[in-house]
Amino acid sequence: MTTQPHQASALKLRADKWLWQARFFKTRSLSAKVITGGHLRVNGSKVAKASYGVTAGDVLTFPQAKKIRVVKVLALGERRGPASEAQKLYEDLTPEEKPVPKAPGADGKGRPTKRDRRNLDLMKASRVED
Repeated sequence: MTTQPHQASALKLRADKWLWQARFFKTRSLSAKVITGGHLRVNGSKVAKASYGVTAGDVLTFPQAKKIRVVKVLALGERRGPASEAQKLYEDLTPEEKPVPKAPGADGKGRPTKRDRRNLDLMKASRVED
């Protein structure tokens, strides 16, 4: 007697497992920690369980490193394969961030010297007198 898998379970995959297979997190427990921390949104709704089932067409929003990632699930993976295989599982919808301009006068030199301070004070004083 053979049993056939339930149709709904064949179309869904655990959220933590999908994030791990798509190589957004190094370990499955890291992806589960992000989800249980309340940092994953599926189609705009917060998800608190790592076992939440994602399907093709869902839009996931979650933090990764210092930026917020927005991805659309294109396919459910069978295994955690190479990066080229993982990139076929999603479409990246993350908006491009504008580069943050450097602080004026910093020029990457570190702290200003005493001479730089004096020049800055002279510039400020001349502006006040005008």
